[in-house]
Amino acid sequence: MEFDSFVLAASTADLDAASRADPHADAVEFRMDLATDPLAALDDYDGDLPILVTNRVTWEGGEAPDGDERLDKLEAAVDHPAVEAVDVELESLLEDGARVAEHARDRDVAVVASVHDFQATPDCASMRELLVTATDRADVGKLAVTAESRRDVLDLLAVTDELDAEGRTVATMAMGEAGRHSRAVAPLYGSKIGYAPVDAADATAPGQYDLATLSELVSELEAESAGG
Repeated sequence: MEFDSFVLAASTADLDAASRADPHADAVEFRMDLATDPLAALDDYDGDLPILVTNRVTWEGGEAPDGDERLDKLEAAVDHPAVEAVDVELESLLEDGARVAEHARDRDVAVVASVHDFQATPDCASMRELLVTATDRADVGKLAVTAESRRDVLDLLAVTDELDAEGRTVATMAMGEAGRHSRAVAPLYGSKIGYAPVDAADATAPGQYDLATLSELVSELEAESAGG
């Protein structure tokens, strides 16, 4: 999966829903931690959209228990022909999760190193440091923060723009109502991945738009930016 331009991923634990994402999404983020039998679901997948697999651990907002089994499943998922990218938490990537990244690179599968802060938005220097560390170790550095104000969103966008100008591939978003609009405008500042559920009721993070809405917003803003 190439991230030289913006990729909109439909977030889901049900790959059967991927067909409904086709008109709006560029990829599917498969939340393995929320699926009953994720490896079997991958075996049954016959959709056209490429898959970014995530087996999110509990200490970073997911439901997968920490340990070798979680990473084993993620590593096994990388072998599926439809899987073109894998998300590994930066903290995992710096330790046992490094084997998943190595396995992915051996199979020409892109690696996303992610960090989620469900409490606040770090200061600009801290956000920059996290994303630099992530992009040093992966193809994409992803940072999701929790915004309490417009200033938080402005800080995140400023760091995104700065790192994009330096040639680093990042994906950023601010969770929560105060940061909701960041999901639509961050691509204008260089964020290369966006996430949205096919149906709003299936949101996997605070403040997500549904897929059709986010697709329309991003398209309209990009068109206006190109024309202005």
